[in-house]
Amino acid sequence: MQHKPSGLTYAEAGVDIDAGNRLVDLIRPAVRATRRPGADGEIGGFGGVFDLKAAGFADPLLVAANDGVGTKVKIAIESGRHETIGVDLVAMCVNDLIVQGAEPLFFLDYYATGKLAPEAAASVVRGIAKGCEIAGCALLGGETAEMPGLYAEGDYDLAGFAVGAVERSGLLPRQVAAGDIVFGLPSSGVHSNGFSLVRRIVARAGLGWDAPAPFEPARGLAEALLEPTRIYVKPLLAALKATDKIAALAHITGGGFPDNLPRVLPKSLGVTLDLAAIPLPDVFRWLAQAGGLAQSEMLRTFNCGIGMVVVASRQGAGEAEAALRAAGESPMKIGEIVGAADGERVLINGALRL
Repeated sequence: MQHKPSGLTYAEAGVDIDAGNRLVDLIRPAVRATRRPGADGEIGGFGGVFDLKAAGFADPLLVAANDGVGTKVKIAIESGRHETIGVDLVAMCVNDLIVQGAEPLFFLDYYATGKLAPEAAASVVRGIAKGCEIAGCALLGGETAEMPGLYAEGDYDLAGFAVGAVERSGLLPRQVAAGDIVFGLPSSGVHSNGFSLVRRIVARAGLGWDAPAPFEPARGLAEALLEPTRIYVKPLLAALKATDKIAALAHITGGGFPDNLPRVLPKSLGVTLDLAAIPLPDVFRWLAQAGGLAQSEMLRTFNCGIGMVVVASRQGAGEAEAALRAAGESPMKIGEIVGAADGERVLINGALRL
């Protein structure tokens, strides 16, 4: 008598190919909504194709960036709120493109999990598609990886990859000089940096994710902390088109002001910051008080209310400010470019209004 072999299947090992196919069907409408000139293909192929000529560039340079959202994703997972974390993923990448003057063209995502839950994953990808729409780029493709044993049940992680283009003559930073004016553009909150410290402070305060946010009682804590990172692309592209007086941009992410501002300055220059000119949002005031954080820790961990910095030539500062306001931004003068000898290149005047 013959017995059928009791062989294992991929599904029994924890990987469900049918769930992956269902996810593709769920996200197809959201991905289609991100189409733009140069990207008209369907998802599901082995690679995405982008036509630079169709996008209208004559002498382009390509600019690429990749990033994640850090442990902010743990708040999304633990609270079951997956709708906006994808916006953060796009923002962290495309904001790094615009600081070089580049228009984001397309985006690719990587979603890794222990066991694929198509509905939760689709919610994340819809957020990614929304972020792409805000930035004006196409969601050209992505990858979903189901890796049982590597992630705890319900956990997932994200990575994003963005490519943009800028005409050779528009590449930033341009020449920056002592005396140039530094403007700050408001953030929407904590954005996507410092969340390991945020989560530690929340645990220390003994708060649940459904509790009213101490800094915004009308919203739950998770909802308030998951406020997505601002995407600065369209207003900055408009301002850069309207004026050539913008010399540099700096995305204030991990490392805060001290680490990010020097990245766009010549080694001979630094910046003086007037902290009294920065209206500190309530979320940062609460984090500082609940965590007993020193000002230096705040400045190097969080954006403290300024998500993007704009450096404008002294003579053209008024024109640059007007262009930013016409594009819908609310620039604040927060400092000035100065000569810098060896040593500290970000000099602090005043104090945060904690």
